[in-house]
Amino acid sequence: MLDALLVNAAILLALVVAQWLVSVKIDDVSFIDAFWGAGMGIMAIASYFQLAEPGALAFLLMAMTCAWGFRLGIYLIRRWSREGEDKRYKMILKKDREKGNFAVAALTKVWLMQAVLLFLVSSPAQVGILASSDPAPITPLAWVGVAIYLVGIFFEWVGDWQLARFKADPASHGKVLDTGLWRYTRHPNYFGDFAAWWGIWLVCASAGWDYALYTVAGPLFLSFTLTKWSGVALLEKGMDRTKGDKYAEYKRRTSAFIPLPPKSPG
Repeated sequence: MLDALLVNAAILLALVVAQWLVSVKIDDVSFIDAFWGAGMGIMAIASYFQLAEPGALAFLLMAMTCAWGFRLGIYLIRRWSREGEDKRYKMILKKDREKGNFAVAALTKVWLMQAVLLFLVSSPAQVGILASSDPAPITPLAWVGVAIYLVGIFFEWVGDWQLARFKADPASHGKVLDTGLWRYTRHPNYFGDFAAWWGIWLVCASAGWDYALYTVAGPLFLSFTLTKWSGVALLEKGMDRTKGDKYAEYKRRTSAFIPLPPKSPG
């Protein structure tokens, strides 16, 4: 398994270096967000095709990871093509641009750092696939993981679709999206990510709890980044600044992360 993981790491590094060269050429690293999901799908495929006799569990994990990852990658690359450079990366690399150090900073602060995190977060899929070469049946625990994953997929896919429609409507300018799934959680897409990857981790655990222990850092880190670091926390700072009282009222009645019935007005 270690040899296979090293092959995956080499593939990931090669892809990251190639995309870094493109980002230097166009002076924009923002399309890395699309690679976050797609790269995890690629890691799953690379793991699967290193197995001599992949079992049903390996195929299930590959399919789950690819469905999540490539959908997200397509969604984010289309968003980047419409909206251009992401202000987060513009801020991260601002001083390095001014000093003429953009290329080095883009590699070390963005591409390599994200590659390490991508490899970590996708570890349940990689390890679970590599541990599933025997044609063992899919266990009840795996089906529980699939059910949680499907809840996550529903919240992420529908939440992103509702947000895209809201942004595309000129009448939405200055308003806060508080309908559909956004009525029950302020971040249905982030909750969807959270549920999808804990579901994948449970499917990995069905191959053996030792594999689950090796990889639990992946969903734990993802949960932290979604709720406390670059997800909810960072986005809501911007929303507080741009939406003011409207967003404050929305926050008062709507759950921050876990979907819950909205609180009554007043």
